[in-house]
This record gives sequence, C-alpha cells and structure tokens, in this order.
Amino acid sequence: MKNKSLKVNAFLNGFKTFLNFLFPLITFPYISRVLSVEEIGKYNFSNSIISYFLLLAALGIDKYAIREGAKYRENKERFSSFASEIFSFNIVSTLVSYSLLFLFILFSKTLERYTVCILIFSLQIFFTTLGTEWVYSIFEEYRYITIRSILFKMISVALLFMFVRNEGDYLAYAAITVFASVGSNVLNFFNAKKICSIRFTLKIDWKKLFKPIMIIFASNIAIQIYVNSDTTMLGYLKDDYAVGIYSVATKIYLIVKNLTGSILTVTIPRLAYLASKKVKDDYEELLNKVANALIILILPSIVGLTMLSREAILIIASNKYLDAQLPLIVLSIAILFSTFSGLFNNCVLLPHKREKVFLKSSIISAVTNIVLNFILIPYFGAVAAAFTTLISEIIMALMNFMGCRDLIGRVVFNKSFKNNLTSVFCGSIGVIICCKIIMTVFLNIYVCSIVAVLLSVTVYGLILIALRNDIVLENLNKIIHR
Repeated sequence: MKNKSLKVNAFLNGFKTFLNFLFPLITFPYISRVLSVEEIGKYNFSNSIISYFLLLAALGIDKYAIREGAKYRENKERFSSFASEIFSFNIVSTLVSYSLLFLFILFSKTLERYTVCILIFSLQIFFTTLGTEWVYSIFEEYRYITIRSILFKMISVALLFMFVRNEGDYLAYAAITVFASVGSNVLNFFNAKKICSIRFTLKIDWKKLFKPIMIIFASNIAIQIYVNSDTTMLGYLKDDYAVGIYSVATKIYLIVKNLTGSILTVTIPRLAYLASKKVKDDYEELLNKVANALIILILPSIVGLTMLSREAILIIASNKYLDAQLPLIVLSIAILFSTFSGLFNNCVLLPHKREKVFLKSSIISAVTNIVLNFILIPYFGAVAAAFTTLISEIIMALMNFMGCRDLIGRVVFNKSFKNNLTSVFCGSIGVIICCKIIMTVFLNIYVCSIVAVLLSVTVYGLILIALRNDIVLENLNKIIHR
C-alpha cells in the first residue's frame, strides 16, 4: 500500500469525477433535441425514484467497510472473510430494497406509466452491490477504477448516438445511462478475485454490523434530506423558474466541490488504516498534509468561481440563467465548510468510531436547513436556498470539528498550517487581481475564462513560491530532482 501514490490517486479520482460530470454535459444537448420534454421528464422522475432505493440498499456499508476493512488488508484470508460478510449483508439490504420497490410500484397508480423505466434504472441497485467498489477503495486501486470508468463512458457515448435517435427512445437512453454508471461493476466482481475471495455467507455477525452501519445510514438520510429539500421546497414555496435557476447554480457548485474533494476521497482508506493500527505520528502527519493540500486547492477555487460566476453560468447554461449568479456565489463559499466537514467526518470521526457525532451534526443541519427554507424561500427564492445550504454546512463543519478537536487539534492549530493559510490567502488576492484585469481586457466569455484561469493559476503558484509555502516547495523540489 505504501507504494501507491496518494497524489497520483488524487489526480486519477479527480479525473474520474470530472468524467462523471462531463458525460451528461456532452450527452444532454443531443438528448434534449432528440427526445421530447415529456420523455426527459419520465427519465428524470424514474431516476429520482430509484435514487432513494439505491440509498436504502447501500445503507452505510461502503463507509463502514472502508473503515473496518483497512485493518485487514495485509491478511488476505482475514480480509476475504470480512469482505464476504460485508457483501452478504449488502445482498440482504439489496433484497429488502427491491422488495419495497416492487411493493411501491404495485400499489402506486401514479407509477404505472413509469414502471418500465423505473425497472431499467433499478438495475443500478443490483450492479452497485455486485461491484463491491469499497474493496478497490480499501486497496487504493484508483488506476483500475479510472481506466474502467473512461472505457465504459466512451462506449456509452457511442451507444447513445447509435440507439437514441428518435422520440420514444428514452428507455434506451435509460438503459445506456445504467450501463455507463454501473455496467463495469460486473468486471469489478470478477476482478476482485485477484485481491480477495468474496462469496455469499450466512455467517453474519448482525449484532456487530447492524448498529454502526445504521448510524451511518441515518446520517446519509439526514444529508440527503437537506441536499434535496432545497429544490423540493423551492418548487413548493416558489415556482419552476426558481427551481431552474437554483439547479444551474448547484450543477456548477457540485462540479467544483467534487473536483476539489477528490483529494479527500483517496486518503480515507490510508487514514483509516493508520488509525486502525494506532500509528499516531504517521496518521497526524498525513492528516496535516491533507488539510494543507485542501486549503491550497479550495480557497483559490472559491475565489475563482466567485469572480467568474457569470462566465461559468453563460458557458454551462445561457443568459436566461444569469439570476443564478448570486446563489452560485453563496454556494461557492459553502465548498470550504463542506469539504472540511467531510475531512473531519470521513478522516477522523469514522476511523475513530465516532459516527454518532456525525449523526447528530447531520440531523441538526438537516432540521436547520428545512426550517430556514420555510422562513426565507418565500421572500428570497433561490438565494435563500443557497444561503440555508451555507448555514447548514457551517453548522455541520463546526459540530464535526468539536467532536474530534482532541484528535485534530495538533494538526489544525500547528505553525505549518497557519503559515500555509497566510500564503494561500495572499495568493487568492492575486487570483482576484488577475480575474479583474482579464475581465476588462477580454469580452469573449470563453477567451476570458480560459486566460483568467491560466493566469490566475500561474500567479497563484508564483506567490506561494515567493512566500516559501512548504507544500509547494516540497513538491517543486521533487519534480526538479526527478
């Protein structure tokens, strides 16, 4: 495991995340011209229904598996036993999810005209369980995951243009979407035999697994509620225009958030492993590097997204959605708190078995979000939805930090972190100046955006070097002496 580079894995995971957003951005303009509005509505509604049953089948199994499985990865026989138990638990939760789905379809007359599309999307439940993606995360096999993702995305684009050519082809579109997202999980299952032996078993320690998995699941439900409640309550309390404006802002926000957070995802298995082995010094050293790297990436990203918010909206959508600019700026600030909340939760609380802290912070954040939405959305619309998301992320980050401050205090409050924060702040001012200058020189939004990003990255890097930023200098020296 020590031979696997976290930097390479972070790049690969970021690239895979980028592909997941690029795929719909490439395909949707074509799909929106070929299919009718009603067919796209059926597609989106069916997919939204399945998302809840996907969540039910998954429970909190992946996070629990990564935390507990990391300690066994040097013992193939013990890990195989653990993996078989987790897989079997997941099979049971999948069967429960399918049973409830079929009952839901059977007794809901509203879903009659969506049945076929829902059943196609329901294949995601089975293939997600079969894919055992958590095995690859535990062993940090991000190279395999990324190559596989690229291959299946490319095949899916080709299939889309071959089989979705006329109105009425929305079921084919649904099937191709499933193939793109989880089709490769068949390969996952068989390829996993190179890592461990996974089989179905009835020897499941229900008492040991049930409680921590359900606590994580409850936290996921709370997060899902406050993530989705903004859009739902906008539609209920305002109108479709507000929903459309907010959806564009959240689409751009999620792209940046997930790209900057890709570095966090790949470090979770390594930190879980170090925490399980109680290697405190190595654990704190890696956690410090992750926290510093996140600051270096996130602050300039927030500043850049805020400065180029208008250009981002015009590129992703059109001038009809320019009212999304202020919600996008508010949401961009939330990236900072959301990412560090994820750091405190996934890299500190969960590895140290403090998932109850995360459950509490998730519930309080969800309730706060919903209450504030009811109060503010009728007056301020999409801006209110963005603001309540920001407040909820701040609350969650603060509560998660308070729950692990005894474990993370030496990491966050040390001298290197403070020096890093100072240099990053100065570099971010450079980003603001660069964007301001470029926006006055170039009027074309594409040229303006490209030049602003390139110049900002260059100036930002030079400022960090000039201010002797430890992380930047360390990586620069490695590149020079390679």
